[in-house]
Amino acid sequence: MWLGITLGDITGIGPEVTLKALAAELPLDDARYLIIGDAGAVRRGNDQLGLGLALQDYTGPDRNGRIFLCQPLPESLPSGLPAGAPAAARAAVAWLKDGAERCLRGELKALVTAPVSKEQIIRAGHAFVGQTEFLSELARAGRTAMMLLGHDDRGRWLRVALATTHVPIKRVAAELTQAKVELAIDLAARACRDLGLPRARIAVCGLNPHAGEGGKLGDEEQTIVGPAVRAAQERRIDAVGPLSADTLFHHALKGDYDAVVAMYHDQGLCPLKLIGFETGVNWTLGLPFVRTSPDHGTAYDIAGKGIADPSSMISAVRLAKRLVIGPG
Repeated sequence: MWLGITLGDITGIGPEVTLKALAAELPLDDARYLIIGDAGAVRRGNDQLGLGLALQDYTGPDRNGRIFLCQPLPESLPSGLPAGAPAAARAAVAWLKDGAERCLRGELKALVTAPVSKEQIIRAGHAFVGQTEFLSELARAGRTAMMLLGHDDRGRWLRVALATTHVPIKRVAAELTQAKVELAIDLAARACRDLGLPRARIAVCGLNPHAGEGGKLGDEEQTIVGPAVRAAQERRIDAVGPLSADTLFHHALKGDYDAVVAMYHDQGLCPLKLIGFETGVNWTLGLPFVRTSPDHGTAYDIAGKGIADPSSMISAVRLAKRLVIGPG
């Protein structure tokens, strides 16, 4: 089983958490890893962290070994780049594209993507909304959604799919449609099946406080969210809502629901990160290949200090392998 890992922005903690995660995962199975990024940065990180990982240049899938390095760009990046350097941002996009294309060609079973900085990529000259949107467009996958998964220290899970992703708050209501809510419900239910859960009970948030108070605080629950839930029910999906988000996540964490559909980014991610900041994983639903990512950013402030926590990257790698193998 071949998994690809893109290094993300190498002036952040991507290389560090990638190497630490692989050091933790290698003894557990026989998966093989292709690190897509700057080979020099990976080798320097391996030495600085004292991990002693056996790293080989990638020349093809038949070579013996576990961790291989692929450098798509013709020249290595210089060491000591400042945080958010344009060269690092542009390279991160090139590596992401290379990894996705390898998945689409069937060379890799899954892609795990280390963090990038959307702000720095835009400053470097790319029209970039996010890795999820970039991969969806590259794969020509029109029906995708972002799901975040994480658990607390008692092993209680939240799984949250988003009806809208990287949208300014002032535009959420205008961009929310019944079709987007239905898609998030459908993909959340499918995700529960892909995870091998015994059921797929989906709770759907309202957009407004108290789910609109019967139309007194907005009518999106009546005109968009409610019709989407009813349409999903007609397709025999076990969906309920719209429900008030301020209590819904409490019940989901208790296990009353298997996944939640949130209307916008922070509505879903704030509770998820509250309970599973170290273990959270980003999973892009609806792509023609498995893609996961740690649920944190580049953390420029601690990059290069050797103190980055790899837990989220470990979770992302493990989820990717689990999805490739399938429920069972």
